[in-house]
Amino acid sequence: MARLLHDAVELTESQRLVRSSVRDVCSDFDREYWRQRADEGEYPREFVDALADHGWMGILLPEEYGGAGMGTRETVVMMEEIAANGGGFSAAQAVHGGVYNSVPIVEYASDDIKRDLLPDVAAGEKSIQAFGLTEPNAGSNSTAIETRAERDGDEYVVNGQKIWTSRVDVSDYIVLVARTTPLEDVDKRTRGISMFLVDLEDALDQGALEMEAIPKSASDFVHSFELWFDDLRIPAENLIGVEGEGFYQVLDGLNEERLVIAAECIGLGRLALERAVEYANDRVVFDRPIGTNQAIQHPLAEAYARLQAAKQLTYNAAERAASDEDVDLGAYANAAKFLAADAAYEAADAAVQTHGGFGVATEYDVERYFREARLTRLVPITQELALNYIGENVLGLPRSY
Repeated sequence: MARLLHDAVELTESQRLVRSSVRDVCSDFDREYWRQRADEGEYPREFVDALADHGWMGILLPEEYGGAGMGTRETVVMMEEIAANGGGFSAAQAVHGGVYNSVPIVEYASDDIKRDLLPDVAAGEKSIQAFGLTEPNAGSNSTAIETRAERDGDEYVVNGQKIWTSRVDVSDYIVLVARTTPLEDVDKRTRGISMFLVDLEDALDQGALEMEAIPKSASDFVHSFELWFDDLRIPAENLIGVEGEGFYQVLDGLNEERLVIAAECIGLGRLALERAVEYANDRVVFDRPIGTNQAIQHPLAEAYARLQAAKQLTYNAAERAASDEDVDLGAYANAAKFLAADAAYEAADAAVQTHGGFGVATEYDVERYFREARLTRLVPITQELALNYIGENVLGLPRSY
């Protein structure tokens, strides 16, 4: 039943290879494994290590650094399959950062950093799972970040605070975004922001990093943190790209990553729908399976239709991203994320309703899928911000914020 949507689009040979390999990895981790990780709040290290052993943590890394040299077309398949055949959205998020936080290194870091670090990332021996951007006083307004990085000889000195930074506890490095020029001193809000590669062990050894986990009700085994930097010293050569151009570097590739988030939502929806259909066929009330009733059938059928539509758009956009077509990928990415998150939510809600009272029992898992599905409507951007983009950039309406 986890195969519900895999034929909704025609896959390339490389996509079929990814799907087959990732499914093989996921098959070694059953429902009980993911339930225990969620109950105990433990990061799924065994699963991530298994993916790394098969080379999938380096899916986006060039072959010259030991990576698979693949792109968005293959990554949407990988992440959808992890969510659908493994532990839902959280399972995909457990590895998402490790896959995507390496992209800025490939695109902008020095040759020395790429040569020294990327082969270890591809082999799963080092990880860049954390990305530090969001701040308490900035939120979605990334140009308003207040964390400062000031040049001092051959180093930068960082002071500031970050929030909702995930996977810091299981990462060797963090890609940190900070202001190198104060907001009041730039001619455009998007300038004066820079990116840095920070060795987390070194930061802790300096006594310059304090971190505190944020209690939350979703993604139980992917922990998020509030971070405080106090005179953290970073070697100047750890600057990623050009000083002051970090905001544009953050934006580069953002739409393709958003398509992958959409695929993760679709995978979660598939998983929730699978469990609901299974239960509807097995649960007998009044001497017949409850799936006989249209009140059960129709919400599940509608969820299937919505997931299939979202998948068609997501995969079509991933194909266009890999082509030389001149398209507004942002329009596709935001629409895909919006539709996929809503489809996942509807599927998870229908799964809970199908289970009746057991829908809130942890042993059936669907309550966890529902919590995760609610989260997808908030991250990495809210549904409202996705609609804002479409309204302004596709429909030509006035900017609303």
